[in-house]
Parts: sequence; C-alpha cells; structure tokens
Amino acid sequence: MDNDISKNDNGELRIVVFGAGGRVGRAAVAEAVARGHRVTAVVRDPEAYRDLESEGVSLVRGDATDAASVAALAAGHDAAVNAAVRLDVPSVDFFTATAKALAGGLVEAGVGRLLTLGIATTLETAPGVRPMDAPDFPAEWRAFSQGHVAEFELLTAGVGPEIDWLMVVPPMDLDAEAERTGAYRTEVGRVVDGPGRIGHADLALALLDEIERPRHSRVQLAVSL
Repeated sequence: MDNDISKNDNGELRIVVFGAGGRVGRAAVAEAVARGHRVTAVVRDPEAYRDLESEGVSLVRGDATDAASVAALAAGHDAAVNAAVRLDVPSVDFFTATAKALAGGLVEAGVGRLLTLGIATTLETAPGVRPMDAPDFPAEWRAFSQGHVAEFELLTAGVGPEIDWLMVVPPMDLDAEAERTGAYRTEVGRVVDGPGRIGHADLALALLDEIERPRHSRVQLAVSL
C-alpha cells in the first residue's frame, strides 16, 4: 500500500473510533486530534466518558457488534479504528460479531479503511509457533486469544475489496503510562525482536500513520519499540 487517504483541503480526516473509552481507544482519539483530524468517539455509555469530549471530538453511543449502529455512526468518515473489547462475553463470540458488524456496516457507510486491534499471543515467534499454543499457556488466556484468531480468519475470508483492513498487534507489555518516543518498529505476522513493549501513545502513532498513509493491508502488523 502506498496511497494517502483523501483529505479535506486543510488536511483533515474524519475518523470513527469504536471502543474509544478504553486505553488504546483514548490514545487513538488523542493522537488523531493532535494531528488536526475530527473524531467520532463511540462508547456504550457516553455518560461514563464525558471527559473524552473536546474540540474535534464528538462522543456518541454505539455498538460495534451491531452493523446498523456501525453504518449509522461511520457514515461520512474516512477511516475506522476498532479498539472495542468485552470481557463479559465469550471472546470468539464478541470478536467475530464485531468483525461481521464492522465489515457490513462500514461497507454500507462507504468507509474503506479499518484498523482493528489484535493480541501478541497470536503472532508467530517462529514459523508455525505461537505463544498461545504452548502446553503451559493458561487456558483462559488461550480462550481469549482464540477470539482474535477467529476475528482475523473472518476478516481474511469474509471481507471483500471494499474494505482495506489491517489488524495492528501490540506486544504483551503495553504501558499506558509510558511517555511517547515517536518511534516504533513493525513485523508482519510475527513478534518484533527486541524488548517487546510499547506505550499507548506510540501504538496510537502507528495507528494514525497507517490511516494517513496506508502501508499494510489484510495482515497482522506487529508493532513494538
């Protein structure tokens, strides 16, 4: 990929962020606003996230598992970020429902770029070797990881050319308090060699870079310092 997403004359994009109330969602909203873009921040309960409201940010109620909700909220936007997660719903059920709703809703809304968050346990450390497959890997973590595997498989097999999607995968050490360094490294489909950590601000940097100037498509993109 080497094409800029079309911008307004002032360079502004409209970006809808699902799961905007979580740590990654908040970081993505902040990075987008800092770059001069307009953001629709989607949460399940706006009253609980009023602090997200600011110039350039519209806070709205929505459901990333409902295609009609996705379509209505995403209309008129240039790109979507999915950072939504539910821990009270089985992982496979939630992430596949979200993938289906986003795929259908974004096509209806005419939004052609989707970035969704993955998890590092699903990446390869060597050909055919993933942390989630280790015999001593905790069963509850494996179940959660399988949701992201199912999501990736659904996106790979079930999403047509109308949506240029990308699964961005941070390392296991994801630090909300880490200061922004302004740098990151990437690998496709496998763990990035090195310290295996990144702050939310630098992860948001990678997300917005891939929105403004898409370089990767339809893969798991590991991001780390």
